Amino acid sequence: MSTGQSAHESDDRSADQSAERALPLGGLRVIDCATLLAGPIIAMLLGDFGAEVVKVEHPRGDPLRGHGHQKGGVGLLWKMVSRNKKAVTLSLSTPAGAEIFKRLVAAADVVVENFRPGTMERWGLGWEVLHALNPRLIMVRVTGFGQEGPYAQRAGFGTLAEAMSGFAHITGEPDGPPQLPPFGLADGICALTGFGATLTALYHRDLRGGEGQMIDLAIYEPILSILGAQVTVYDQLGVIQQRTGNRSPNVAPRNMYRTKDGRWMAVSTSADTVAERVMRLVGHPEVVDQPWFKTAKGRAEHVDELDLKVAAWIAARPMDEVLRAFEEAQAAIAPVYDASHVVADPHFQHRQTIISVDDAELGPLKMQNVIARLSATPGRIRWAGPPLGAHTAEVLGVLGYTPADLARLRDDGVI
Repeated sequence: MSTGQSAHESDDRSADQSAERALPLGGLRVIDCATLLAGPIIAMLLGDFGAEVVKVEHPRGDPLRGHGHQKGGVGLLWKMVSRNKKAVTLSLSTPAGAEIFKRLVAAADVVVENFRPGTMERWGLGWEVLHALNPRLIMVRVTGFGQEGPYAQRAGFGTLAEAMSGFAHITGEPDGPPQLPPFGLADGICALTGFGATLTALYHRDLRGGEGQMIDLAIYEPILSILGAQVTVYDQLGVIQQRTGNRSPNVAPRNMYRTKDGRWMAVSTSADTVAERVMRLVGHPEVVDQPWFKTAKGRAEHVDELDLKVAAWIAARPMDEVLRAFEEAQAAIAPVYDASHVVADPHFQHRQTIISVDDAELGPLKMQNVIARLSATPGRIRWAGPPLGAHTAEVLGVLGYTPADLARLRDDGVI
């Protein structure tokens, strides 16, 4: 097979590669063959900082393309999560598709997958095979319950992790049912964890002389790890945390309060000094002198009394006045935002928390910017999620597949 590559295509590819290498993870090659959320977000984060990410999806397309809101048949969540990725179609369950995948892996640094345990092995693409092919490979395996254990073969999604981690049990009103988040919370936390784990494995490989390794990431474990000391408290005291609505079992006042003009405000008083400032601001300095007010535990035991005083003061004033007063008192408060408020907020605009990305299918579209601002090596969103198979010819062409080869593979349902 010959490349069949024109000089113009070669120049364009060189320019793209030069732009990627200028970013902190430039030169890192990532294969993302995961579906839906946690795995693809890991690859997105790597791509944000310059990794060359090849998104490998079945010729039918990743289910993420049809997940959530659409515009003209184009998935908007796909545009965000698949930004900075090159879209390649490939059926891994076919011998020809598995062979192409191995050729991709041979030159890759990272593979991200989230098939049920044993699926990649059944296709001849398990860890042992890929590690032998490329000893420097980092393989990130994201599943609901991990690669081993009694639940390993269960279907696993973020919803189940939110339930079994204990998150849903403590979320909601005291007299109401457990509550699930209306977005992929467990998947997102898992992705951030996977991003950090991948960078840790790369550090070990590249700066400490190690080999590649497999990362076994169960979606339920990262969200469980950030739920505080619940397990330790139960182990030592037999206490199980219960639902408290917007209140905190540890500090008070901490709640949502409604202003005179109907806006909801979040108040937090985790620090003793802030709690004192809030109560003086709302006209009740007398509670500050109470012995129980001196500790977070004591204030939490008097939450009803404190909440009533704060709620009454806020309810008598419009949002702008409440915000100004809290800021002058150096007390912590924030309005509850929806997406329209996020886009319009002047602070968010100043920091470019939301940016506009030019897209060939939809034109300019807004999305969240790269997480974390690195002063010397910032990340960058170069393009939004591409159409199905947009880069198949380019990526496979580098491997030596000609247009005739691609046509045959397409006819056979491989790409």
